[in-house]
Amino acid sequence: MKKVTIIGGGLAGLIAAIEFANVGVPSVVVERKFYPFHRVCGEYISNEVVPYLNSRDLFPGSFNPPAIKEFQLSTIDGESKIMPLDLGGFGISRYTFDNLLYERARSLNVEFMLNSEVTGVDFDGTKFRIKTEHHAWEADLVVGSFGKRSRVDRVMNRGFLRRRSPYVGVKYHVRTAHPDALIALHNFPGGYCGISNVEGGKSTLCYLTHVSNMKRYRSVGDMERNVLWRNPLLKTIFNESEFLFDKPEVINEVSFETKAPVNDHVLMAGDAAGMIAPLCGNGMAMAIQSARILTREAVPFICGEVGREQMERRYQDQWNDEFSSRLWRGRQIQKLFGRELTSRIAVSLVMSIPPLARSIIKNTHGRPF
Repeated sequence: MKKVTIIGGGLAGLIAAIEFANVGVPSVVVERKFYPFHRVCGEYISNEVVPYLNSRDLFPGSFNPPAIKEFQLSTIDGESKIMPLDLGGFGISRYTFDNLLYERARSLNVEFMLNSEVTGVDFDGTKFRIKTEHHAWEADLVVGSFGKRSRVDRVMNRGFLRRRSPYVGVKYHVRTAHPDALIALHNFPGGYCGISNVEGGKSTLCYLTHVSNMKRYRSVGDMERNVLWRNPLLKTIFNESEFLFDKPEVINEVSFETKAPVNDHVLMAGDAAGMIAPLCGNGMAMAIQSARILTREAVPFICGEVGREQMERRYQDQWNDEFSSRLWRGRQIQKLFGRELTSRIAVSLVMSIPPLARSIIKNTHGRPF
């Protein structure tokens, strides 16, 4: 039995650890924080994952996650359209859902190294040498599930880092009068802001903005009042909500550049393999499915039934078949938003051609699995 190390304990890493444990494959998960904790994330999951989660008894039904069935899109000046989500989804915070998966993994005897950050990953042709500040060990297989942007990306000198990303992600939890069944996406100059409900009567308010907006003002609050509030719908949300965080969760240089699902023999999953534009609302579902595909291809290698080259090729092919076109479409759609003229044109097209809106939504979501 080969040794497995999973770098990053987000959705993809936790699902991979659980999948390995379910077939008797031990793994160690290295996570730089302690559970539970918040992450910058829209916290909407497409219903494509529900059959899988139910089959593993992982659906967070005990938290009564809101069922989301409608999508609202608004221009910078507040003109909006509400349309049905054919597949729909549900809202659950990463604070709650990641912790649920962590506890399940622990019950399956998955080993965790918490409050630890990987400082080195080297492959010598047969094995990996992994280092943290205080430990070093060998592994036969390494899974990279370290999110949108990580120190490990720099350690591995990944290509997408050579192109600076101009986007900053910001997330709050709020209490506000937002319908359970609705996920909304509101444009503002240089970005867009999503809002949808999660468990416990809370709403997730998460936006992506161009870094130039941040540099123009002295604080995040000043920027929000001067930029986001240009959209009257966002101004109302900010003025009529109770903000539950002392300060927002923030991540810099959010990149939508093309990434490789296999990098220096490390199998990437979730945002480490490729990040979908947030307005497509599908990153959590993709993380879960990518981990499922990865473990399905990795187990025969771990058990000595196939070689490394065959495993890597099959995983890369499966990943590309499932996600590459969705990521490309997401990047193209994103170009329409955050600018006054193009966002108005896009929303006008959605309003006047409902089949176009349904096609866009369908093509950025996957099939139930």
